[in-house]
Amino acid sequence: MLINAELLLQYQRCKRRPFLDTHGDYSHRDVTHELLMKVQQDKLTHQQSVLDNFAYHQPNYSPGNWEAGAAATIELMQQGVDVIRRGVLLATYDKYTLLSRPDLLVKQPGTSNLGDWFYVPVDIQLGKRPKQEYQVVAAFHAEILGVLQEVTLAEAWLILRNRDSTYVVDLNKWTPQMLNILAEYIQMIESKVPPEVFIARQKCNLCHWYNHCYAIAKSQQHLSLLPGITPIRYTQLQALSTNTLEALANTSLSTLENLIGFDTEVASKLIVQAQSVLTKKPLVLPYTLPLENLIFTAPIELYFDIEAQPDLNLNYLLGVLVVDRQANTEQFYSFLAETPDQEELIWQQFLDLVWQYPQAPIYHFCAYEVDTVKKLGRLYRTPYSSISPLLTRFIDIYEQLTQSVALPIESYALKAIARWLGFEWRDREASGAKCIYWYDQWLETGDRTLLELIQRYNEDDCRATHQVKDWLVDFFQTEYARKMA
Repeated sequence: MLINAELLLQYQRCKRRPFLDTHGDYSHRDVTHELLMKVQQDKLTHQQSVLDNFAYHQPNYSPGNWEAGAAATIELMQQGVDVIRRGVLLATYDKYTLLSRPDLLVKQPGTSNLGDWFYVPVDIQLGKRPKQEYQVVAAFHAEILGVLQEVTLAEAWLILRNRDSTYVVDLNKWTPQMLNILAEYIQMIESKVPPEVFIARQKCNLCHWYNHCYAIAKSQQHLSLLPGITPIRYTQLQALSTNTLEALANTSLSTLENLIGFDTEVASKLIVQAQSVLTKKPLVLPYTLPLENLIFTAPIELYFDIEAQPDLNLNYLLGVLVVDRQANTEQFYSFLAETPDQEELIWQQFLDLVWQYPQAPIYHFCAYEVDTVKKLGRLYRTPYSSISPLLTRFIDIYEQLTQSVALPIESYALKAIARWLGFEWRDREASGAKCIYWYDQWLETGDRTLLELIQRYNEDDCRATHQVKDWLVDFFQTEYARKMA
């Protein structure tokens, strides 16, 4: 059986995925997500931009014939060419064949069985930081390469995005960790039983096994579906044999508050969260915000949401819903940069609108909008006297809600909360991730229907925030009246 670097990379992200990739029923896999296709294309583009700086040789062999590829690579190494692109390296490990295909092999002066030179592996990664998974894979390449050259390598290299220089991987540190992970991987892959399901949405959402794993977790009422359950906290709960919602809902605060990954506030929130899901009712958190700091209703309210393209460092859509309760009107404004150079224009249009209502609170969901206003103010040299009073008007609905209420939901993302309240987006499959893909496609094709999809999604985000805010106000008014009765 082959073990390649991709399997080892995925194992570090999710122990279950490589098992399913090896043993699973491929009919259960999801269609590849559009954003994942974009990420893959972005990686190819980044790799090509790096490769344009190298003159390299590439082994010639039929696709999938790894033995021929390995022989052709060894031949290039013996010739002493300076750079080899996508060489094939094979080594035997126990009863397994290790397959390594580093992006580059770069010749260095020294001693090996090749002569007075040896090669160092180089991986070109799309990430901006030298993540553990990248360094472990680099150590994997280096270990196999070292065996073939009969030399112990001290370092491997990473070329990352937005980094001026090559990052050096310390193999003395990372090779032992890589070998431990490889041994764990082999033990897992030889088992007949797949690793336990654990849904971590940020890591799982783009995986082609997501819906398969989610259905299993849902059928089990798995604790990973409970907001606030991290892998570390889950491990601690397992040690206490607290494996079900009922068990967690009935756990005493003193049992949890001193565990690793917990404190008094976290423990109490998780217990109430479990109780909320079990009873299917919203519950007030024990450490809620003081009543005077909770959200309120104003005569005129603004709801603000941004769509951005991170790869371009661009905020291309600033959407504002103006709700005038006195006039009983709602008006949505969509400030859209059809090209990246229009960002400054839409920034000024946004400022002109919000200063027409100098007393109106500006509601948003999560911190991105506030952070972006600060950033755009600096970028376009907006006087601080115009920005400072604006920032005092921002009210984060996410912060208000998550610090005061537990809801019977699996996630505190805007979509999960608003859908629990009965709100629905007009384009059901639309998402922030898809908007990134759609905007890229707009720039490439000029298809205006893509802009319309993005604008509609952005407006629905603003309206969803409006509905969540109104619900929160009504909920606490009802709770306050009940307590005063």
